[in-house]
Amino acid sequence: MAIKKEHKVQISNRRASFDYEFLETYVAGIQLVGTEIKSIRAGKASLQDAWCYFSGGQLFVRGLNIALYAWGSGWGQHEPLRDRRLLLNRKELRHLEIEDKKAGLTIVAVKLYIADNGYAKLLIALARGKKEYDKRETIRERDIRREMERG
Repeated sequence: MAIKKEHKVQISNRRASFDYEFLETYVAGIQLVGTEIKSIRAGKASLQDAWCYFSGGQLFVRGLNIALYAWGSGWGQHEPLRDRRLLLNRKELRHLEIEDKKAGLTIVAVKLYIADNGYAKLLIALARGKKEYDKRETIRERDIRREMERG
């Protein structure tokens, strides 16, 4: 009997933490079709330009690029850059919709991962854009931390 190797897929948006200050984070499910979950399990996704928006009371993620599945047939393939619906409970959706309408706030995708139950989850954050001097401060803190680790 072979022991199944656990795949811990974690695709992160490293640029988001540099460009934004995270105020609140939420874990959302993603409504996927066809071969999308197989591509995610293979690690073939990118959150580089992913952001969230509301349409008709539902939350969608735009800019999440899930590459075509290499072993999928032509008719069963998904569209790599389509908008995908995020699954949150009603209370969280209402709160995010109110906060998203405030000036200077946006919802960004931070991390895409496979949960223990096998479902794809997206960590999203209500964020405020950093100013240029905040970004310089982040770089300075990172450099100081790196120097401390070197000894």
